Amino acid sequence: MKPALIIGSTCVDLILTIDRLPKTGDDFNPSSQTMSIGGCAYNVAHMLRLLNAEHTFVTPVGGGLFGDYTKKHFEQMGIPVSIYLPEQESGCCYCLVEKSGERTFLSYHGVEYTFKEEWMKDYPADNYGWTYICGLEIEEPTGWDLITYLEKHPNLQICYAPGPRAIHIEKEKTERLYRLHPMLHINEREAMELSGEADCNKAARKLQEKTGNSVIITLGQRGAYCLEKDGSEYLIPGEKVELVIDTIGAGDAHIGTVLACLTREWTLRDAISYANRVSAAVIGVQGATLSADKLPG
Repeated sequence: MKPALIIGSTCVDLILTIDRLPKTGDDFNPSSQTMSIGGCAYNVAHMLRLLNAEHTFVTPVGGGLFGDYTKKHFEQMGIPVSIYLPEQESGCCYCLVEKSGERTFLSYHGVEYTFKEEWMKDYPADNYGWTYICGLEIEEPTGWDLITYLEKHPNLQICYAPGPRAIHIEKEKTERLYRLHPMLHINEREAMELSGEADCNKAARKLQEKTGNSVIITLGQRGAYCLEKDGSEYLIPGEKVELVIDTIGAGDAHIGTVLACLTREWTLRDAISYANRVSAAVIGVQGATLSADKLPG
């Protein structure tokens, strides 16, 4: 298989551990604060890198406090800075993690969520098989440019993660993406919102009618449901997690692992099965990324 092409954001995660979400007028102290690299596309690319899957990561890195932090991290990790725009500011994501491990995001978007077709001139589309895109980039004004780029390169097999703001994306953008027959990777709530259905199976079938491709719906610790392109369906149970630290990046790790396995010509079922194990491992650590020693065998 050809390498994967990962397009999207790298941002700085500011993780605050709290007892519960605050309400108006509250005044309490977080129990911890952590600063780390994140962003949906970065988390996906991290899994391909960890699993030694061939890929190219196209992500804009800006300037300012968070851009400088990102650039330094990339240099330390030996990751090429594909698009460097120091005259523009990089943003960040405030991650509020409750005792249960559930997270709430407050994202300040910078240049990392933008896209220009000219950035791709050094990365010929014919060199790649699968490509990953996220709804956060599609929602931005330059999302139109990203869709146009994909329309010009029908050879790319698209894996689309609409994300938690999927219902806020302009209808025409979503319809144009669906016409490109992407494989969808979404969680249960997103599937219900996008389809208007209250049942996982019905939601997948309604979405598949629009995309004509496989639909993967993650179900937290219950596992993942898949309706494949050929109409076959199955539920792969999740891995038991003894201690949930936080759920940041679990979905990103899941699809990153699926893509890594698909570039090695695994079946989709086997890829999802292993991805369930990886996302369970991510839930057991703080932040969005695993270290190599935490990777399931």
